[in-house]
Amino acid sequence: MGAMWERLLACKEEIRKRTGFVPATAVVLGSGLGDFGDLVKTEAAVPYGELPGFPSSTVAGHRGRFLFGYVGKEPVAVMQGRVHYYEGYPMEEVVLPLRALGLLGCRRVLLTNAAGGIGTEKGDLAPGDLMLLLDHIASLVPSPLRGQNEEKLGPRFPDMSAVYSPRLRALAKEAAGRLEIPLKEGVYLQAPGPQYETPAEIRAFAALGANAVGMSTACEAIAARHMGMEVLGISCITNLAAGLQKAPLSHEEVKKTAAEASRRFCALLEGVLLALGEEE
Repeated sequence: MGAMWERLLACKEEIRKRTGFVPATAVVLGSGLGDFGDLVKTEAAVPYGELPGFPSSTVAGHRGRFLFGYVGKEPVAVMQGRVHYYEGYPMEEVVLPLRALGLLGCRRVLLTNAAGGIGTEKGDLAPGDLMLLLDHIASLVPSPLRGQNEEKLGPRFPDMSAVYSPRLRALAKEAAGRLEIPLKEGVYLQAPGPQYETPAEIRAFAALGANAVGMSTACEAIAARHMGMEVLGISCITNLAAGLQKAPLSHEEVKKTAAEASRRFCALLEGVLLALGEEE
């Protein structure tokens, strides 16, 4: 067995000591979006810090714990906060929590993030907008699959032709329509961070086809698809990217805008999970 596989099994065992709950869907909450946890009928809460050798977030707005419970009929595992590559963790550590949830039973994951808006073909993105991920660009950060491949997790060369599930995107659009929540669509680019991008970089990203930029998510989506999980990605546009607004970029602005959009964002996630629960 590889070292990462052994670590994953150890994480699974530690979580199983605290709860026997079996989730079907993982939900990863980005900066300022942790309020979604209030909608979960919680069966167990497990702080990351209680798991030996488990990576913990150092970023404000990330609570750093798993919630296990139900949204409607859907059994979920919610990550209230994630770790990031820019915090100094190797990429395999960044995706370890999500991989552990896959071993615990999750067959799909709803990834959320706070992102800077660049714009779409149908119009500009504004702070507070929600954007459904159609695809991503992750070539600027290391692959989480780099190094020895663990065949128990997935194949050496996994296909990434359709990272974000058309089925889950359709559910999200249906939920947004029912709830009268505007939902835009676009391509997300993961940058390494922690510095915000320069205006020249944003112009380059736009030329590559990116509609929004952030510092997470794409690496997790790759790891999830490697394991055969379905993936849905949604960005909360918390600011205009560098060069598109006059004010300097700040994490306080990100958290403030995410908090203001939280009600709509939480309602949309809940709508998707309620629909999944009815399917099952």
